Amino acid sequence: MDEFIVVTGALGFIGTNLVRALNARGLDNLILVDHLGNDDKWKNIRTLNFEEYYDRRTFLNLLENEKLGPIKSIFHMGACSSTTETDCNFLMENNYRYTKKLAQFAWDRHIQMILASSAATYGDGRFGYSDDESDTFRYLPLNMYGMSKHLFDKWAIRDKIYETSGFVGLKFFNVYGPYEDHKGDMRSVIWKAYQQIKEHGYVELFKSYREDYQDGEQVRDFVYVKDVVKVMLYFFDNPQLCGLFNCGTGRARSWNDLAKAVFKAMNLPPNIHYIDMPPYLREKYQYHTCADINKLRHVGYEEAFSLLEDGVEDYVNNYLRLL
Repeated sequence: MDEFIVVTGALGFIGTNLVRALNARGLDNLILVDHLGNDDKWKNIRTLNFEEYYDRRTFLNLLENEKLGPIKSIFHMGACSSTTETDCNFLMENNYRYTKKLAQFAWDRHIQMILASSAATYGDGRFGYSDDESDTFRYLPLNMYGMSKHLFDKWAIRDKIYETSGFVGLKFFNVYGPYEDHKGDMRSVIWKAYQQIKEHGYVELFKSYREDYQDGEQVRDFVYVKDVVKVMLYFFDNPQLCGLFNCGTGRARSWNDLAKAVFKAMNLPPNIHYIDMPPYLREKYQYHTCADINKLRHVGYEEAFSLLEDGVEDYVNNYLRLL
């Protein structure tokens, strides 16, 4: 019997892109794990090839009772990714304890595991964006989503999980690209901007509430999902590697840059409106993120990351226009 590759969060945004890339390699010995609610996430399954699909609870039950068969690798993308989620108990169970159970299972059986952390663990950036494990304990996330990811990273570092060959945590920065349609308010600003321009002819961006940033000049490290998948597959192909790594481009770009890139991809002149930021976000808002990718380069990853304009062009014209 072939060893299975498990992908949790398999029908989500990053998970769907990952499964499609594995299928493109001819791999369909996949166990997909997700939770299908009332949104359109189910549509992502239509073009995927796989061995079996399980809801998270069924999967955990089978896992704990050793009924899944041999497993080669686990890609753990399953989590609540909403940065505005306020149910802390839910986040602790879904993002922290669930991940610990999978990691302990994989560690005990010497199974490769590649999992999603987040740039939200860095908080407001006052301590920088270093993915050196020794720096992790000083970071102060701004929301409970970031904290749930941060707590796992701290546990994995304390218990030396990230020092085990095949165990890799990836701190995703601002990922955008195809198959995020189901994410509601958590869809990327590129998706939202495209829809706004189609309907109204303009894009709305948040005003700045800091004197050192002009409106729309808040910056993020925007990384195309196709590049994120390439990073994951690099570690999949090199199971001797381990550690916690940033997954971003290493370049900070402004929201204005992003909006202008969408207009350019649509062959339209920029038309940007600046709106008030909701009060509940103002104290939790990151004005600057930028991945330090030296550690990723040090372990041999040499692929170039897409320029924002190129990624947006591909996303708009080869996906969004076709919806």
